[in-house]
Amino acid sequence: MLYKTLSAAVYGIDASLIEVEVDVAAIKAEHDTFMTVGLPDTTVRESRERIRAALKNSGYDIPSTTTTINLAPADIRKEGSGFDLPMALGILGAYGGLNNKPPDDALFVGELSLDGGVRGIRGALPIAVTARANKIRRLIVPEVNAREAALVDGVDVYPVHSLIEVVQLLNTGNGILPIKVDTHALLETSQQFGVDFGDVRGQQTAKRAIEIAAAGGHNLLMIGPPGSGKTMLAKRMATILPPLTFDEALETTKIHSVAGVLDSTSGLVGTRPFRSPHHTISDAGLIGGGMIPRPGEVSLAHNGVLFLDELPEFPRNVLEVMRQPLEDGTVTIARSAMSLSFPARFMLVAAMNPCPCGYFNDRSRECHCTPMIIQRYVSKISGPLLDRIDIHIDVPSVNYRELRSGVVPESSADIRARVIRARDIQLVRFGSEGERIYANAQMGSREIRKYCELGTDSEHLLERAMVKQGLSARAHDRILKVARTVADLTGAETIEPGHIAEAIQYRTLDRTFWA
Repeated sequence: MLYKTLSAAVYGIDASLIEVEVDVAAIKAEHDTFMTVGLPDTTVRESRERIRAALKNSGYDIPSTTTTINLAPADIRKEGSGFDLPMALGILGAYGGLNNKPPDDALFVGELSLDGGVRGIRGALPIAVTARANKIRRLIVPEVNAREAALVDGVDVYPVHSLIEVVQLLNTGNGILPIKVDTHALLETSQQFGVDFGDVRGQQTAKRAIEIAAAGGHNLLMIGPPGSGKTMLAKRMATILPPLTFDEALETTKIHSVAGVLDSTSGLVGTRPFRSPHHTISDAGLIGGGMIPRPGEVSLAHNGVLFLDELPEFPRNVLEVMRQPLEDGTVTIARSAMSLSFPARFMLVAAMNPCPCGYFNDRSRECHCTPMIIQRYVSKISGPLLDRIDIHIDVPSVNYRELRSGVVPESSADIRARVIRARDIQLVRFGSEGERIYANAQMGSREIRKYCELGTDSEHLLERAMVKQGLSARAHDRILKVARTVADLTGAETIEPGHIAEAIQYRTLDRTFWA
């Protein structure tokens, strides 16, 4: 007998419908035969053992049979354990264990445990989006995935704990109610931070640079000795960025869901991500990869901050693969069977010591590194990568008086208010450009010429800096972008010499500085 159920497979951050066809035929043999076709991977092929045990421990006595399961379309590779539940239901339906005909308005995903329980899977949110697009009314998912799937309007999401619950739902329609989620309330309650710029003493210059970076979406490099507060500052950057819109939160949640790092208790990424991979990470871990590619750290930081501490300690080949996502905002991973793209629009925040010992130009400790050693250390970071970082800022050690000062530091909320005002100015300015540009950092050459016109004094100041410091053409564009952001923070319509001067001081740590 043949029985069909619907499931879905995730590719990239999207999902495709998969029809699960189960055919069983009774045989006279001591052991049954179980075959899965349709390009299943090892996890899918191993499901036969989980399904056998789950059916038996749920009270279903399945006789010896020849069971053939086809996952259609057959030319797409299937991976993951989410097909366990629809395959088990197909077997029960083929044996008459389900009272009704195969449901054409329901989609099933879930991994089965040996006792018949239903465990969580990756990618419930993109699966829910696909179900809505294909006008599928009901989505049956593991209970741990229900909140994220319920973020999609137009689909009834049923959270299930066991195979028996699903059978009862199909046979009687009773026992489980669809889950409801107030998406906007969930977004508001999830926008909470455990850190604040009010915790940071001193470092006013660094704070100013960070505010400019947040206001314009600029990449930032902090250079300073150990213990100067670089990591502390970086961890608070997300607290001053504009809050996520619901569409941004949904897109970010899809990526985290596919990667399997989503917090199931909330079901939504409500704050801008902050990712801080260790310097031993591989290029595949940073960019993404695998037989069926999965998102890496640059995609997990989408709409948020990617923090690379001890930047020169990262392998050079790992750093170089970031150049394309920094420019394009996407990562494309090509394999022989497929090519997938992941969003990767993030702010890069990096930190490094000025030399191997960490105390070059430090006021309290003596540096024993020679100029050649310092040059070799800094040159681990390529010039093209440094050119893609808009702001380079020195973060010196904090002295005792600053640490013990009674002055209350400015809070993240106050800084964020100024950042949001500057971003609003940019949204109005770039309204005619569409969604491609939302902040000054996204400007291309055409937009720079259009929105960054300079007066005579500003032109001469920039020219002298370019000649004296030997800056590249890309550095020239970065200076203009940063100057435009400084002007936006002050509410100025035009870029003044003071704005150019402040932007230039954030390029003094280019590679030519160390030559």
